[in-house]
Amino acid sequence: MSGPILIFDSGIGGLSVLEHIQTKMPAKDIFYLFDNARLPYGDLAEQALIEGCVALIIKQVACINASIVVVACNTASTLVLPHLRRRLTIPVVGVVPAIKPAAQLTQSKHIALLATPGTVERAYTKELIREFAGCCEVTLIGSSELVLIAEEKAKRNPINLNAIKPILASINGTDIDTLVLGCTHFPLLRQEIAECISHPVTLLDSGEAIAIRVASLLETINRSAKGKTNKVGRLTAGFTKKIDKGLALTLADYGFKQLECISVGS
Repeated sequence: MSGPILIFDSGIGGLSVLEHIQTKMPAKDIFYLFDNARLPYGDLAEQALIEGCVALIIKQVACINASIVVVACNTASTLVLPHLRRRLTIPVVGVVPAIKPAAQLTQSKHIALLATPGTVERAYTKELIREFAGCCEVTLIGSSELVLIAEEKAKRNPINLNAIKPILASINGTDIDTLVLGCTHFPLLRQEIAECISHPVTLLDSGEAIAIRVASLLETINRSAKGKTNKVGRLTAGFTKKIDKGLALTLADYGFKQLECISVGS
């Protein structure tokens, strides 16, 4: 049997990816690594983000003998994937904003990308837009605050829609008909986001596409792996900073049985 899937994010955003992976691979063990000590990633300097993520992921891959790494963070994916792929011999899957399917789906030819400021501003994102949405008008919305709001929801704290409405104000009164949720935290606020937009808008994220890719890679890996297959996968979560009771309860709802603290040092 191959090793567990390692899902990595700065916080709870990867839960939106985890749900899709579990649906397709319910028997697979998963280790979710939260680098919550440095949340939110969108505010970090690029080099600090690269060095910290690469060191933490490589260390945990060795600790759990992971078979696949899923960098379930748009901000980190735009920077760390090449570095990880040079250092690791196992597959590394990243998150790409769903700009291509949005451009194919839109009827008005006006779409919006909602992501962290870092993702919005990077050349990688602009190249995706140029390549796949050249026929569309693309409105870019950068927000780190929305990441923190999603974290508060996961801690079971009340969400004030008045804090979300100003972030999405540039969508209202336009012909935008498709919104790309370009941060894995944002699908966890899908209902709240929809309520803050004055007209019907299709919300797209990359969770299902990531799960399809992981399932394909895992099928290839399992052809050469030996051993029994689990009937139900085990879920373990590791944190770089202690979490509060509300988040622990939310993780229990997702099926996590084991929570542990991960040392950031060597």
